Amino acid sequence: MSIFRTTLAVSLLALATAPAIAATPDDALVVAQNIDDIVTIDPATAYEFSSGEYVANVYDPLVRYDAADPSKLAPGLASEWTEDAAGKSITFTLRDGVTFTSGNPVTGEDVLGSWKRVVKLNDAPAFILTQLGWTPENIGEMVKVDGNKVTAKWTGDFSPSFVLNVLASRPASVVDMKTVMSHEENGDMGKAWLNQHSAGTGPFELVNFRPAEMLSLKANPNYFGGAPTMQKVVIRHVAEAATQRLMLESGDADMAKNLTPDQIAGLSTNASIKVETYPQAAVHWLSFNQKVEALTNPAFWEAARYLVDYKGMTDTILKGQMEIHQAFWPKGFPGALNDTPFTYDVAKAKEILEKGGVKLPLTIKMDVINANPFNDMAQALQQSFAPAGINFEIVPGTGSQVITKYRARTHEAMLLYWGPDFMDPHSNAYAFAHNADNADDKYASTTTWRNAWMPPKELNDKTMDALKEQDSTKRLKLYEELQKSVQDSSPIVVMFQEVKQVAMNAKVTGYVNGAISDFVYYRLVKKN
Repeated sequence: MSIFRTTLAVSLLALATAPAIAATPDDALVVAQNIDDIVTIDPATAYEFSSGEYVANVYDPLVRYDAADPSKLAPGLASEWTEDAAGKSITFTLRDGVTFTSGNPVTGEDVLGSWKRVVKLNDAPAFILTQLGWTPENIGEMVKVDGNKVTAKWTGDFSPSFVLNVLASRPASVVDMKTVMSHEENGDMGKAWLNQHSAGTGPFELVNFRPAEMLSLKANPNYFGGAPTMQKVVIRHVAEAATQRLMLESGDADMAKNLTPDQIAGLSTNASIKVETYPQAAVHWLSFNQKVEALTNPAFWEAARYLVDYKGMTDTILKGQMEIHQAFWPKGFPGALNDTPFTYDVAKAKEILEKGGVKLPLTIKMDVINANPFNDMAQALQQSFAPAGINFEIVPGTGSQVITKYRARTHEAMLLYWGPDFMDPHSNAYAFAHNADNADDKYASTTTWRNAWMPPKELNDKTMDALKEQDSTKRLKLYEELQKSVQDSSPIVVMFQEVKQVAMNAKVTGYVNGAISDFVYYRLVKKN
């Protein structure tokens, strides 16, 4: 193994032959992780899990689920807020004395400019904000600045709590507009510059980003929540789980995030390493592109649900990392449907295929991220579907390649995952049960649009009815019904809910890994 060198820290890593004692400096955290899913790190456009972790550590929204307690909504750049449900508005008061890492003070104009930038760029996560009724034309009227007060208005019949969750999301992060716009090129609003630099208020700022290679951060000593103990965080892209384990055991890394169950088990006798477990909101699924005629028969969708060896995978290759879950909203959150009606049953699947008139044999190209656990999952699906005459041709690629292809709707089958964009069941309902316009030029950041599936009108309508419902009990009931409908008949087969196992040096404490990637925090990490 070569020694890792950067201009930031030449001595961060030791030789692979070093003893299993942390060789990294006491004030630096080195993480071995697969980060090749990153397409962009600009908070206005970032829409991948790894980029979500980055944004959470470099930027702040007005309100957020913080490292101190990621289960509760807390003040961010706003010290307080008042809600006006009748007037459909929330007024935020900005904290005093907060500055960006450039030294520029945070102002209400930065908040408005950051949100306006998201809406105007209209990239993948923009819909999170535009669902409030914001457009490039009206956002100046919907968001008003008065000194240190920012008033956000919305259209639509939903509660302030929903709006707060939206404004706690990744694209609502506030950027240093003066700095960003000084780097604008050809009307891109600083987008190219922000993919190589940071302009936030967070506990860390970017030092270097090399796609599919590394991310390095340095501490922001002026962070309003307190300066981090770690002066550096270096996230190395390491796709191979075996290499991650070797780096951890040799002292070249403090943390390994993508180990297999066997590798996790193999660490049990190493007293210098501990494994911590974090329940996740991400659901993993297999989907079929409805642009491919052979994949449009509902009988094929139904049969596919009986050709997944759920228990076989969770008992072996996914042990400790996934649990069986067959609905789009994750277990453990209000409104989740926890029924698991499907089991591996080849005979039943064959019967459904025959009655449905599905022409067999069928060969389908399945895109998959070339890393664990996706490779193992793809091979398991290949084996379990084959007896029914359905043959998967596995097409591996980097995370960014696979996701880019998915967004372009050029796949046939896709093995991927989905995490809520914000902690409200509408986030996943909109992604799995709603499609406003299935046209190729009407891009939407949803699994429905990306799989070219137009849900029945009643499903679309119920999704929006649930959003508007003011009675919380009735609202959650509607989401359960939506999950049941998608579970029964859709080209998206939800299979598992993720459980995150992170192996780390026993000296590392304070790492926070919440239920979604936006709740991964390094600012409380120490080495004891």
